[in-house]
Amino acid sequence: MKIGFFDSGLGGLLVLKAVVKALPQYDYLYYADTANLPYGEKTEEQIFVLTKAALDELFARDCLLVIVACNTASAETLRRLQDSYLKEQYPDRRVLGVIVPTIEEVVEQESQSALLIATTRTVESGKYERELAKMQGDIAFKAVATPELVPLIESHQMAAATDLAVALLEREARAGDVVLLGCTHYILLKDALRAHFASTLTFIAQDEVVPKKLSHYLENHPEITSRLSTVGERTIVLTEHRPDYDRLTTEFLKGAYPAE
Repeated sequence: MKIGFFDSGLGGLLVLKAVVKALPQYDYLYYADTANLPYGEKTEEQIFVLTKAALDELFARDCLLVIVACNTASAETLRRLQDSYLKEQYPDRRVLGVIVPTIEEVVEQESQSALLIATTRTVESGKYERELAKMQGDIAFKAVATPELVPLIESHQMAAATDLAVALLEREARAGDVVLLGCTHYILLKDALRAHFASTLTFIAQDEVVPKKLSHYLENHPEITSRLSTVGERTIVLTEHRPDYDRLTTEFLKGAYPAE
């Protein structure tokens, strides 16, 4: 059985690429709901319906464990799916999000303050704040919605997206802040942001967090690991063909670090 990844667009593919590099032996299936992106401005009910449909498809394609790489879906929908849909219809399958691992990384940084930039829906959910309060209640935390970034990144306007993110951080961040890039799309901005802010800000990107946390999860759950196939197969499914994704998916499949 496979490890599945779900996101609305290209961001989760960047996380998957990092996971495959760290854990090349497993079979992976990436499902991107490109027909309905972006998710960040949708209602909670719309996100629930779309995410449930994605999980149905991933499970039908023999995924045992699914990583919901979409922060927007992880924020509110994931717990609802775990508590009802998963228990009732797929009790032997597992679905994990990216928010809790990211918060664990914040706590490990031992910073006094953190700034989240994310989609409107993710910020409005308060999920990051709630999870942080469970682990470490004395970190000053601020969340800022950045709805303009995903459309810019999806349309490959990287310079404009970087300039917008830099301006926002110069206005909202304080020296010493840990900045959470709370959308997988923002991974594409991390190098430029780190270069611009040098040592004044620390950036947490989910392609650097998820591989480590998933490795720990699999080590601690041999009942899952023992059922995963290890052919080294990689599959990408888009709900709507996007010509601008062809180069990225081709590069990923060619450089997918097949198991030896």
